[in-house]
Amino acid sequence: MQLAIALLTAGLDSPELEAWAADLLTPVDTDGLADLMAGLHVISVLLLHELHEATGEPSAAVLQRLAIVAERQRGTPFAD
Repeated sequence: MQLAIALLTAGLDSPELEAWAADLLTPVDTDGLADLMAGLHVISVLLLHELHEATGEPSAAVLQRLAIVAERQRGTPFAD
């Protein structure tokens, strides 16, 4: 979980730091990658719960809005 937090935190700072952290901190073995994926999943669930608590919106609505924002930032048009 600490590795997942480190990667996510680096992404908040700058794209360069995020790229460096992803390259240097991502495990190469399957057990390490599985632990990283599990940590990212747990953090995602916790953040989604916090967003639901803060906004009162259902989790599905929050996820849909986040997906639309992410697609727009990437430049990909969102299909309705």
